Amino acid sequence: MSRPHPTGLLRRAAAAAFGVTVLVTAVATAPATAAPDPAAGGKVTAAGSFVDSTPVPGGFASWKELLELQQRMNTAAARITKLAQRDAKSGFAGVIADPTTRKLQVFWKGEAPASLVATSRATVPTEVLPAAYTRRELDVAAARLRRAAGDKLTTVGPRADGAGLLVGTQSGLLGAAGMAGVPVTVQTGVAAAPATRWDDTAPWWGGGAWRNATTGGGCSTGFGVFQGGSARMLSAAHCGNINNAATDPTGQSMGIVGTRNAGTDTLLLSGASGGRVFNNSTDANGAVVSEFSNQVIGAQASQVGNFVCTSGAYSGTRCSIQVKARNLCINVRDFGTVCGQVQAESTTRTNAVGQGDSGGPVEIVNAANTLQVWATGTNTAIDDGGAVTACTGYRPTGRVCAWRMYYEDIISGMAGVGASGVILG
Repeated sequence: MSRPHPTGLLRRAAAAAFGVTVLVTAVATAPATAAPDPAAGGKVTAAGSFVDSTPVPGGFASWKELLELQQRMNTAAARITKLAQRDAKSGFAGVIADPTTRKLQVFWKGEAPASLVATSRATVPTEVLPAAYTRRELDVAAARLRRAAGDKLTTVGPRADGAGLLVGTQSGLLGAAGMAGVPVTVQTGVAAAPATRWDDTAPWWGGGAWRNATTGGGCSTGFGVFQGGSARMLSAAHCGNINNAATDPTGQSMGIVGTRNAGTDTLLLSGASGGRVFNNSTDANGAVVSEFSNQVIGAQASQVGNFVCTSGAYSGTRCSIQVKARNLCINVRDFGTVCGQVQAESTTRTNAVGQGDSGGPVEIVNAANTLQVWATGTNTAIDDGGAVTACTGYRPTGRVCAWRMYYEDIISGMAGVGASGVILG
C-alpha cells in the first residue's frame, strides 16, 4: 500500500435499549478524505515521527518530555501491579500514572510494603494514598452488580483510586450502590457502540482497512501478533465470525477469521502480518498532512492517566487521548458483554475514534524514539450516548464519532485469542 484511500461507508447497527455500539462498515466506492491520494506502487516505507499538534498539558516543554515521564511511570506501575497481585491478601487498589501530576499515585488499603514503594521511588516520584477497597474487593463487587443489574449497565469496573466502582448507564440506575455493596460513581447518557487505511499488501500492517467479504462489513486492522509461531492480525470480534473471508477494499485476500473471542472482542485474521502500523500527521484543523508508518517495539498495558493515540482507517491518527479507567466490563449494543476494556477520552473533546475504526490499534509513542510505538490496545467501541462529536478523516453522511472511547487492553486481548506476543517491526 502507498497511502490509504477510503472506499467504505459504515452502517450503524440497530440500537438496543442499552449498550455500547460497535462500528462496522459496508464498503462502497467513495472519495479519499482520511488521507492524501496514494502514490503509485509500494507500501509506505518512510517512517514518521508523529508529535501531537495540540498544546502540551501540564506545563511540559514538549510531548517528548511528557512521554518520557509517562514511560518511567508505566514501568514502575507494571512492576507494582505484578508484585501486588501475587499476594491474595494484598491491599493494592490501583495506580494512576498521569504525567501531568508529576508523580505516580499508588492506592493501597492498609500499609503498603516499604520495599515496594522504595523501589518505585528510585525511578519516579511516587505517592502512596489510602484506598477504601482493594482491587480484589472491587472486582467481586463489580461481578455482583453485573448479576443484579444486567443490561441496565453500559460499563462497570473498579476505580483506580479504590474508592468504589465506575458505572455507566444510559439513563441512571437507582440503588446501584446497594446492589454492589460499595460506593458507585455513575456516568449517565453512556451508550457503547462498535467503532477502515485502504489498499495494503502482505505482510499486513495495523491501521489499515479490511472487508468482511462474507457479510460485506468493514473494519480496521490492529497489531500483528504471533499465534503458535505464525504471524496473524488482530482486529475486533464484532467485525466477523469464524471462517468469514477477509479482503482489503480492493479485493485482495487477507485470509479468513481463524480465531475469535467475543468475551474480549478480539479476533485473528489468518493472513501474514508485519510489525508496523500506519499513522499520519495532521494540521490544526485535523486535516491529514502526511502519512507514514511506524515500527512496533513491544506491548505495554496503558495505565489510568496515560496519554495514548489511535489509528483507525476511517478517522486516521488521533492523539491527546487520556486513559480514565481500565479493567472495565462494557455492554456493547447488539453484541454483548466485553471485559478487559479501557475507557479513554479526548482531552480536547474532539474525535477519538469513530465508526469504521473498530479493531484498529491504540498506541503509546516511544519517548526515546518517536518513530516507534508500543502496542497498548484494540479499538472496540465509542460512547454514542453522550460523547458524540464531529468526525475526522472519512466523513460520509451518517457516520458517528465520539470523544469517549473503549478499547481492549493489549495483554487481555492477546490472551483471549491465544497470541503469544506482538510482532516487532
